[in-house]
Amino acid sequence: MFSNQRVMVVGLAKSGIPAIKALKAQGAYVILHDSKNEDCFSELLADLLGQYDETCIGRSPLQVENLDCMVLSPGVPTDLDYIAHAKRQGIRIIGELELGYLLAKGHFYGITGTNGKTTTTALTGEIFKASSKKTHVVGNIGVAVVEKAPDSDGETVFITEISSFQLESIQKFKCEIAAILNLTPDHLNRHKTMENYIDAKCRIFENTDESGIVLLNFDNELTRNLKNRVSKGTVVFFSRLEKLKNGVYVDCGKIVVEDYRTALPIEIMNVDDIFIPGPHNLENVLAAVAISYYGGVTPEVIKTTIQNFKGIEHRLEFVKILNGITFFNDSKGTNPDSSIKAVEAMKQPTYLIVGGMDKGSLFDEFIESFGSTVKHMVAFGETAELLIDTAKKHHFESVTRVANLDEAVNLCYQMAKSGETILLSPACASWDMYSSFEARGDHFKSCVAALE
Repeated sequence: MFSNQRVMVVGLAKSGIPAIKALKAQGAYVILHDSKNEDCFSELLADLLGQYDETCIGRSPLQVENLDCMVLSPGVPTDLDYIAHAKRQGIRIIGELELGYLLAKGHFYGITGTNGKTTTTALTGEIFKASSKKTHVVGNIGVAVVEKAPDSDGETVFITEISSFQLESIQKFKCEIAAILNLTPDHLNRHKTMENYIDAKCRIFENTDESGIVLLNFDNELTRNLKNRVSKGTVVFFSRLEKLKNGVYVDCGKIVVEDYRTALPIEIMNVDDIFIPGPHNLENVLAAVAISYYGGVTPEVIKTTIQNFKGIEHRLEFVKILNGITFFNDSKGTNPDSSIKAVEAMKQPTYLIVGGMDKGSLFDEFIESFGSTVKHMVAFGETAELLIDTAKKHHFESVTRVANLDEAVNLCYQMAKSGETILLSPACASWDMYSSFEARGDHFKSCVAALE
C-alpha cells in the first residue's frame, strides 16, 4: 500500500512512533519531521535507527513536491503553510487514525464528543472483552490504531476514541457504529468557530453506509440536531431524560434498549447498579449500552460489566480520604463543560482547584454551576486571572491565586474540614505547565500523598 512511496511523518509525538514503524514495514521511504529542536529527539532518533531514511527536524520542510503522502500526528494543525501547499500539489494528507484504518482488518466502532469519550470508550472496551470478542481499545485513549493493526483479523473489534483533531485528516475511515456523545465549545483556539468544531466531529459518520448506525445524545440539543446531517445509515438516540421510540433510554429507573429492528423493549439493568457517579456518566453508560448491544453483545454481559466498572484514572478518580477530607482527581476535566459535570457530581462542600492552558474557552457557565457546592476556588496556570475575574463578575468572591499545584493542594487542605471535598477539575488543558493531563493528575496525587 505504501511500498516505495515517499512518506513524511509530521510530529514525533506518541502516535508518530508506531506510524513510523508501520510505514517502514510497508516498504515506504520514511522522512521524519518535527518543528522542535533536534536536541529534543536525540534519544528517540537513536531508538528508531533503521526505521527512517531522512529527517527534517527543527525547521519547516523546504520541499514537499516530491512526497507521495504526509501522515500527521493529531496535534499538528492542518492549516500550516507547508501542509496547505502539499494539499494544493495533490499530495495525500492523512492522520495516524486513517493510516491505522487502512492497515487494519475488522470492525470499527467510533466514539467522539466533547466530554465522556474516554470513559465511554474504556467501558465499551471492557464489555466487548467480557464477551470474548477479540477487542482493541484504541485511538485518543492512548493506544494508536496503527499499533494494533498488525494484530487484527476480520473478526477483530476496534473500540476507538476519536478526537476532532483526528477526524480532520480522515479520508476512508468508516465506523460501523459511530457515536457522538455531546457537543459544547472546546478547542476553539484550533477550530476558530463552533461551526468548524461541529463540522470536524460530524466527519465520524461521513463515510457511514446504509448498514451503519449513528448514535446521538438526545439530551444535548446540538447533538440531537445532527440527525439532519446523517445521509446514510440508521440514527439511534439515547437519553437519560426521555423515553424514546426505537432508542436507548431510562424508564422507571431501568436502562432499556428499544431495538429499532423489532420495536421491542429489552431491559438491560437498574440505574442504581451503576458505580460511576453523576448524570453525565449515566449518559456515557447509555452510549456504551447502545454500542455493545448493536455490536452483538448479550444484555447479561453488558449488565455484569457495567456493574463491575469503577471508572478511569484522572476522571473523577477517588484518591483518598485524609482526616475526613475526600480528594478527587479530575485532571481530565480539560474544558468548562467537563468540569461542570464534575462539580455536579460532588455531594459534599468542595474546594475546587482550577486553571491551565487557555484554549479560548469562556468560564461563565462553569462559575454559575458552583451553586452552594463550591466553597472556595483556587486558580493557577495560564488562565488563573481569567478564571478569577470571571468568578468575581458572577459575585463569587471566595477565590485565591497560587503559583502551582503544590500550593493549591496545601492551601485547600489548610481550609477544608472533615466531611468536605478537595477536587482538582481544571476546566483547562494542561500544556502550559505539564506534558499531559495524566502528568498533571499524577502530580496532584503525589501532592496529596505528601500531605501525610
